[in-house]
Amino acid sequence: MIGGLQSLIRRLFMYAEAVFNRAFGDRLNPLYYLGAIVFFLFWIVAITGLYLFIYFDTAVTGAYSSVEALTRNQRFVGGIMRSVHRYASDGMVVLMFVHMLRYFAFDRLRGFRWFAWVTGVSLIWFVYISGIGGYMLPWDRLAQFVTVASFEWLDWLPGLDGSLIRNVIYPESVDDRFFSLLVFMHIGAPLLTLLLMWVHIQRVPKASTQPPRSIAIGVVAMLVLMALVQPVLSQGGPADLGTAVDEVALDWFLLAFLPLIYSMPLGGTWALALGISVLLTLLPWLRLNRDAKRQERHIEVYPGPRRITAMPGETLLEAGLRAGLVLPYECRNGGCQVCVCSVLQGEVDHGMYQPGALTDAMRAEGKTLMCCATALDDVSIEVDVESIDPGGAAPILQREARIESMRLLSDDVMQLMLSLPGGERMDFGAGQYINVLLEDGQARAYSFANAPHDNALIELHIKLVPGGAFSPRVFTSLKVGDTLRIEGPFGRFTLHPGDRPILLVATSTGFAPLKSIVEDAFHRGIRRPMRLYWGVRHRSDLYMEQECERWQREHDNFTFIPVLSRESATEWQGRTGHVDTVILEDFPDMKGYEVYVCGSVQMVSSAVPAFFAQGLSEDACFMDVFTPTQPARALEAPARP
Repeated sequence: MIGGLQSLIRRLFMYAEAVFNRAFGDRLNPLYYLGAIVFFLFWIVAITGLYLFIYFDTAVTGAYSSVEALTRNQRFVGGIMRSVHRYASDGMVVLMFVHMLRYFAFDRLRGFRWFAWVTGVSLIWFVYISGIGGYMLPWDRLAQFVTVASFEWLDWLPGLDGSLIRNVIYPESVDDRFFSLLVFMHIGAPLLTLLLMWVHIQRVPKASTQPPRSIAIGVVAMLVLMALVQPVLSQGGPADLGTAVDEVALDWFLLAFLPLIYSMPLGGTWALALGISVLLTLLPWLRLNRDAKRQERHIEVYPGPRRITAMPGETLLEAGLRAGLVLPYECRNGGCQVCVCSVLQGEVDHGMYQPGALTDAMRAEGKTLMCCATALDDVSIEVDVESIDPGGAAPILQREARIESMRLLSDDVMQLMLSLPGGERMDFGAGQYINVLLEDGQARAYSFANAPHDNALIELHIKLVPGGAFSPRVFTSLKVGDTLRIEGPFGRFTLHPGDRPILLVATSTGFAPLKSIVEDAFHRGIRRPMRLYWGVRHRSDLYMEQECERWQREHDNFTFIPVLSRESATEWQGRTGHVDTVILEDFPDMKGYEVYVCGSVQMVSSAVPAFFAQGLSEDACFMDVFTPTQPARALEAPARP
């Protein structure tokens, strides 16, 4: 039944938002900024309240007259301030309930959102306490009714036994000291409300506390217009505790609960108030939607790539903002197209959105709205921005890495496995690299050979370069337990989104970043055809030949072609020659392919122009060049010593 109620309310919201979009536009729809407008109204209440307090007489004998003087003698200042103060308070209550109702309708109260929901329930109590306290201060007949009714209600609580109501039964009971206490409570409650509002948004990524300027101006104009058309006035003259209040006009937004005190037992009203509060508080843990996905998902975001984790029920946008990514967004409610992205891999639940913001044609192209979509499994998405990192660059870490193991892969290639202190893991993209910092300030760059999901350790393939500044130490003096100073990650030699067949070209240890890319593609379920050409001199240089053959057996979209340049025909029955020549023979027309080339300057400078000459598009060729004579940091592709 509750699920059906949610569905009905959700449809009503979607209809109302569509109407508001036509009236105000999807960027200025007030229904998309309910929380921000509540914050804005609070500041209006605070500012107008401060103005009213300046002219307010806190003595019980002067309270009514000071409010009347403020209202009537300052007609176009004090009177408007009083009316705006009242209407802004009412607006806060209304919009808080609408805001809560929307979150209930869209089931955005579970998982990590329970904190915002529970603090929101508490906020309603504080707003009502603040508002009801404000109605006591003008000390007119309405204030008398509110004060007496409220104290009667509170007196039902065990231990009070009528001690509160005795303070407001007789005229002599309400003195200046008592009235000052009411003033103090009315100031203190809003301050606590503001504190709780701040706490309320702490787990909401990039929570907006101010609406767009146009909406803010419209809110102020509407409040002033209401103040002019229907000014707020005192009711029935000053309070007279010697006579009962016969009739008053109630503010049904803030005072609707008070008539129940006289129409049902006091215990029943307490049970009703507390029962509703407890039910609302427990809603996040009531399994209304038993089919909901409750598992964390990994999201790879391009450009970058950056890998983040989405909590159960968290939208792509929320996960990205929580991770500190710079993502485009506006309404956060599926009403505009600012946060549209492309889903490259995996499946998402598109959520609820306005049809005009995400058309069927866009969905067919793999588009979704980050503010509404949730990941149903591990996904990869692409955002149409130059960079998703603050400042335009990924965070660069400098760490002391410990050598955990060393394994000779061939006569001149060593595998190093490094760990970071405290079990820390480095977030990197497949194909990126790190710098090993030397004592003299130089840096030597080495690609990650492991896939990003398997990052408990960092795997490097170090080729011995005689006379090099670092690699000879790896083969002579370094040992397990030693530490290296590293920094990274760097580079953009990563697998780009798309559906074109992939050609991977490596020479020597250029295999390392391609190994990372291939293993990452397998892990992410990428089904694009991949052919790896690995060119070396001798078969012994294929230091992970068996691993490549295993990939070929286990994945029908992967093919491994080793190419030897100096092996005799009697010892080697496979492909021979230069690796780029072999590829040109296999693909006389390279149009429609995507190529990743990693190796020496000589190979890349020879291969890439030839690939272009045979139809390869320039935007489909990506290179990682080994240039040992240049500083690593100055290069898009890293140097390898």
